[in-house]
Amino acid sequence: MAVMAPAGLAIAVWLACGKSWRLALQWCVLFGAGMALVVLTKVAFIGWGIGVRSVEFAGISGHAMRSAAIFPVLCFLLLKNVHPDWRRAGVCAGVALAVLISIARVKGHAHSSSEAISGTLLGLLVAGAFIWQMAAVRELFVSRTLVALSLCGLLLTPAAEPVPTEQWMTQLALYLSGHERPFQRSDWKVAERHPLLR
Repeated sequence: MAVMAPAGLAIAVWLACGKSWRLALQWCVLFGAGMALVVLTKVAFIGWGIGVRSVEFAGISGHAMRSAAIFPVLCFLLLKNVHPDWRRAGVCAGVALAVLISIARVKGHAHSSSEAISGTLLGLLVAGAFIWQMAAVRELFVSRTLVALSLCGLLLTPAAEPVPTEQWMTQLALYLSGHERPFQRSDWKVAERHPLLR
């Protein structure tokens, strides 16, 4: 979150500074809607245990969603004025990087396959919808100086303190549900052993 949120904001800033106000707004709406859906699914699980036990789905992966939404769009923007073949290759590279991040989340046991796949698909849907909007714009100016400064700033973000988004969502879920403790994956196993507790 400490890296990808500023990257998402940078896209909006680049577009706004290039006077592409409508595109900047469209990006904020699309990316915001994707993030809202991630939060909704996670809060639903933490607060009420709403998920799909058979595929271990406890909420859409935010890491996968943000990566899949941002990297293809970044590549498209940076390569907007080059040959279409290079631009397509760049977008494909962005998609591949997002998929690798999604796989890493599964391998690192941070998410189940269903959570990572759903996050990746949602992010790619956001990216695809926005790239389709950008492709229809003939004149799209992005300041190279601003991009360079932004990328330099983004290189420093991994050193920043992690954003406690999980803690915030847990607090929100408990407040809305009125429960004293968050629902956890281990509660599924308890329900399997004791059907009457379901």
